Amino acid sequence: MFESRVVRFAEIPVVARGNGVETKPLVMESTGAQSFVSGMTTFPVGAALKLHKHNTEEMVVLLEGEATVEVGEARYDIVPYDTTHVPAGIFHRFVNRGTTPMRILWVYGATHVTRTFADTGVTVEHLSEGDKGGVRR
Repeated sequence: MFESRVVRFAEIPVVARGNGVETKPLVMESTGAQSFVSGMTTFPVGAALKLHKHNTEEMVVLLEGEATVEVGEARYDIVPYDTTHVPAGIFHRFVNRGTTPMRILWVYGATHVTRTFADTGVTVEHLSEGDKGGVRR
């Protein structure tokens, strides 16, 4: 049986994703999550993940900076606290369009998350070594 816990942000190791993009996983299976995972990712100016889709739905809250969200054929400019919901299987990405770092809070609706890149069709485990190359500037 899992117990409640506090995850101390300062104690979470950073996952370097490439080109200055950094992720801190917050709640994961390893911390007791049973039906979702979450984390924060910071993007330097001009950075973005490559266009991709997941095997589960995703919620993202923009915490800092300015972003353009590409979802399917649509494009949206968002500002802090704007929130997105992307269903499983829809190609999307977040692009830092501002002049300062961009930080997002993400939540996936499953504990096993994959990312499939639109340009190659390759599917990788979320935050794995294969997932680190999915960054562009």
